[in-house]
Amino acid sequence: MKLGFITSILENLSLEQVVETAASIGYECIEAACWPHEKASRRYAGVTHIDIESLDGNRIQSIRDLCSRHGVEISALAYYPNTLTDDLEKREQAVTHLQKMIQAAPRLGVGTVTTFIGRIQTKTVEENLAVFQEVWTPLIRMAEECGVKIAIENCPMLFGPDQWPGGQNLMTTPAIWRRAFELIPSSCFGLNYDPSHFIWQGIDYIRPLYEFRDKIFHVHYKDIKVYHDKLADVGTMAYPLEYMSPKLPGLGDVDWGKYVSALTDIGYDGYTCIEIEDKAFEGTDQKILDSLRLSYRYMRQFVI
Repeated sequence: MKLGFITSILENLSLEQVVETAASIGYECIEAACWPHEKASRRYAGVTHIDIESLDGNRIQSIRDLCSRHGVEISALAYYPNTLTDDLEKREQAVTHLQKMIQAAPRLGVGTVTTFIGRIQTKTVEENLAVFQEVWTPLIRMAEECGVKIAIENCPMLFGPDQWPGGQNLMTTPAIWRRAFELIPSSCFGLNYDPSHFIWQGIDYIRPLYEFRDKIFHVHYKDIKVYHDKLADVGTMAYPLEYMSPKLPGLGDVDWGKYVSALTDIGYDGYTCIEIEDKAFEGTDQKILDSLRLSYRYMRQFVI
């Protein structure tokens, strides 16, 4: 396994600076943020370290040379929109950008695109699955033609009132994964597996690794801390951020030894990227760099 991080935490740095930072700490890969140039509607979104729209032969070669020079690989091109939104204009924009990323990935020597399925948050799972099949079948077919894997993160995108009641990402549980993989069977359609999202949902984050071992294309390391005194006060029907918070690996409730052990059980030897969303390490450039260094130091005991 190779250890890296998703670059959105370094939103004020250029790609060149991000790669240099990764190499200086010891990271072997980065999951490169590739949002289109637009105002972000949420934290950690809207970051553009690789501008897909302006990629030409010279820029592609310079990116490949940059990564080779520093010994840092690109694990995936990352863009996490809501491709099933009922705002059809925004849906088309998200899908079009994903199509461009799928086509750009092999030119950059990258084999994976990491993203969300999306969800119409006011509709049922069953209604969303029908829209998913319509929207995503051509996307997966394009990925197959380009030899690119699509790795869907299992984040519910349900944290506060603006995402209530259903959240903005359909691929949240093993039960839904099975149905989605039945509707669009493809060796190019799989998961970007993040154990933290199962913590606050009350789902076993180890067992699905074994069932979906052939569908795990990319791995995130992010922790979640559940505040049980707050949970006892507001209950599981509250907005999740009322009783939990994202943390650096090792500072929350994930048992990282057991998690990485399970990854070795299933023979996973791909890219593993830390995702930093810990508010305790925001506010200054120094805190952000500290979060990358601390996370690296902690996870390196498990990932050689």
